[in-house]
Amino acid sequence: MSLGPVMLDIEGTQLTENDKRRLLHPLTGGVILFARNYSNSRQLIELTHEIHGLRNPHLLIAVDHEGGRVQRFQKDFTKLPAMRELGKIWDKQPTRARHLAKQLGYVLSAELNTCGVDFSFTPVLDIDHGQSCVIGDRAFHNDPNVISELAHHLMLGLKKGGMLAIGKHFPGHGYIRTDSHHEISVDHRPYADIALNDLLPFHQMIDYGLAGIMPAHVIYPQVDQNPAGFSTAWLQKILRAELQFEGCIFSDDLSMRGAADYLESIVMRAQAALNAGCDMVLVCNNPQGADELLNQLRWEMSAISLSRLARMHARNNFGSMTKLRENGDYVQAVREISSIGCESCNLPLQ
Repeated sequence: MSLGPVMLDIEGTQLTENDKRRLLHPLTGGVILFARNYSNSRQLIELTHEIHGLRNPHLLIAVDHEGGRVQRFQKDFTKLPAMRELGKIWDKQPTRARHLAKQLGYVLSAELNTCGVDFSFTPVLDIDHGQSCVIGDRAFHNDPNVISELAHHLMLGLKKGGMLAIGKHFPGHGYIRTDSHHEISVDHRPYADIALNDLLPFHQMIDYGLAGIMPAHVIYPQVDQNPAGFSTAWLQKILRAELQFEGCIFSDDLSMRGAADYLESIVMRAQAALNAGCDMVLVCNNPQGADELLNQLRWEMSAISLSRLARMHARNNFGSMTKLRENGDYVQAVREISSIGCESCNLPLQ
């Protein structure tokens, strides 16, 4: 059974019969995990092994695991700093910041990979314009060129750990105050302003070989009246044609208010996102909506979308958590990133 275009969440730390029914549906192609799905690394390994065993090729398993206030798994995992801490180090020692970004990406991906997770939705490529309530210290910096540099090295670290990178939230969520999880978000700037600032990290990361992108549930009315994740102008004309992005496009959660207030039906939202150019759509914390979508959506996966999704499977380089913790490169990386919070305050200017 090939992968479908829908990524769903599950109820708890073990698969229920309802979970299995949804995950075996031909429209399903992936699972996104949350903190409620995690108790310790052993439990996570058992869970991901069971999920992978349901289908061939196995379902993709993803998580939002950025660091700082967005790190779903805590116990048995290295505590990762917010990406802003790397930006602070950059202001004093850019070379050191690049190195630490790579080490952080390596630890992040190695730990998730060893536990059976295929990828994290990271890095955040949004610019910190100093006013977003949802982005804030999740952003590396307020300079798009610095963001590109640090995100590139984080991506190199992710690759070393066997994992590809997903940049978000295209074309940039950092300018507006509102949180698209809870309300409709609108960015009134003209396209030229966005292109000269917020688009730069995405453009550069695409040139570096970025594998995936998640668009924002934000409306940019100077470009299109549809939110970016439902916009052929943003996803096909700008992202695919102008920026020449050939990787996988994942919608943000279709249950968020920024999406729900745009189209009432979850089926209409999924259809609109897929028609606009998304390869996979996410439906989270909405089991009734997930069932409605699986029962009513009509979508034939293209060969190119299947190819893009197949590329997202992680490559396990470590075998087990025990072997990972005996790996010298990993031990050194953990040691270095554990001091990042203090290091950003104490480094001399360079």
